[in-house]
Amino acid sequence: MRWVISSQTLTRNLKEIKTVAMRGSETLVYGTHIYGNLRRCNRELLKDEKKLKEIIIKSAEIGNMTLISIFSHKFGKDCGVSIVAIVAESHISIHTWPEYDYATVDVYSCGAHSCPLLSFMYIAQALEAKEVELFIADRSLHAEDLGISRKGRLSIAEHLVEDRD
Repeated sequence: MRWVISSQTLTRNLKEIKTVAMRGSETLVYGTHIYGNLRRCNRELLKDEKKLKEIIIKSAEIGNMTLISIFSHKFGKDCGVSIVAIVAESHISIHTWPEYDYATVDVYSCGAHSCPLLSFMYIAQALEAKEVELFIADRSLHAEDLGISRKGRLSIAEHLVEDRD
C-alpha cells in the first residue's frame, strides 16, 4: 500500500496528533479530522453494503469511538455505496465508486480519548487500497483562540460580551 501524505497534513507523529490540543492553552473543544482518498481498492468490497457496514463498525471500535447508528444507501446493483456512522464523538463515512476502484473516507472525532487515524487506517486496509491519500486537520478550539488566558480567565460568555463593547 502506498501512502501519500498531503502537504496540508500535520507533520506530527501519532502521539503528537493525539495531544495536538495543548499548545500551552486549555482545550475547550477537541477535534481531529482525518479524511482521504483510497485508490485501487477491492472492487467487490466497494459494492458490498453489508461488508462496508461491518468495516465501519469495526473502525469505530478500533478508534475507541461509541457507535450510535449507521445509515447507508446503495446506488444500484453494481454501483457504489454511501455509509455514514454516527458516533458519540462525531462521524465516520465511506463513499464508494466501484467502477473506478475508488473510495473516500472521512473520520472526525471530538473525543480526546479516541484515535480517528487508527479508524481511517483500518478502513484503508480493509478495503485493500493500494494507494491512500491522507489529510489531517486539527479542528480543536483552544482558550487562546478566544483570547482567554489561563490566568484571570474569563468565561466564554463574558468574553463574547466583552468583545461587543
